[in-house]
Amino acid sequence: MRRLYRSRHERMIAGVCGGLAEYFRVDVTLVRVLWVLLGLSGGAGLLAYIIAIFIVPEAPPDYDPSKES
Repeated sequence: MRRLYRSRHERMIAGVCGGLAEYFRVDVTLVRVLWVLLGLSGGAGLLAYIIAIFIVPEAPPDYDPSKES
């Protein structure tokens, strides 16, 4: 079973976008662009990102998303 974690490898600020990209198996750039568009459309993206930083746990040091089923 896959779990959502903040990424330790694909991170620019806190790893939220990288973690979402690993979870949904899409390119991290696509997730980042969508997040910026969401942030520019009313600011909801910024608030959601800040909340996600505190809610989504950071990946364990030995976590490898490519080995998840």
